[in-house]
Amino acid sequence: MVTVALGSTLSAILLQESIALAEGTVALALLIGMQFLVAFTSVRWKAFAHVVRSEPALLMRHGEFCGGTMRSERVTRDEAMSALRSSGGQDPSQVEAMVLESDGTINVVLRTTV
Repeated sequence: MVTVALGSTLSAILLQESIALAEGTVALALLIGMQFLVAFTSVRWKAFAHVVRSEPALLMRHGEFCGGTMRSERVTRDEAMSALRSSGGQDPSQVEAMVLESDGTINVVLRTTV
């Protein structure tokens, strides 16, 4: 996420004449400094790490949606079904587990047929 913000800021500095080079440099330095500060603090202080990092969340188990988790994580059924199709499945009954990872990706474990 920070890489996207840095790239976006850098492109804005280079392409928009309304942004002064000094302002752009300050913005880049601020983004890099904040990222360093968050990483440094989260490694040394577990309570802070708990606030800034998310834990994996179970969105579906044994073919059943976990509605409460999906609402709290703001994941729609359409997004879950898209992840299912991307993993080679077609129907929720094929799902053993679907997990929203801490980096925002959705991993799907399909049931194995014996």
